[in-house]
Amino acid sequence: MLYIRNQKGFLRLILLIIIVIIVLSYFNIDIRGIIEAPQTQSNLQYVWGFTVTVWQEYLRSPVLYFWNNIFINLLWESFVSNLERIKAGQSHDFELNAPQVP
Repeated sequence: MLYIRNQKGFLRLILLIIIVIIVLSYFNIDIRGIIEAPQTQSNLQYVWGFTVTVWQEYLRSPVLYFWNNIFINLLWESFVSNLERIKAGQSHDFELNAPQVP
């Protein structure tokens, strides 16, 4: 069901892109001319350079720390180990750590 819903959303996106291209063509707007214009290229290079600088100077260290030390070590490894236990027919962490009723 989820696959079909995602597929419909993807088809709607493709249809929307085609409609936008047709509308732009109707108003004689040259997409290639806009993208290849020197001013557009200059703006894109500026934004890309800014993005790279922000990533390298401010975001890289905290994002990589979160990814390697929190997501992979804490969440992913416990997720995989629980799936392996479930696959083997054993109890998972929730069952093992649940409080017992006397």
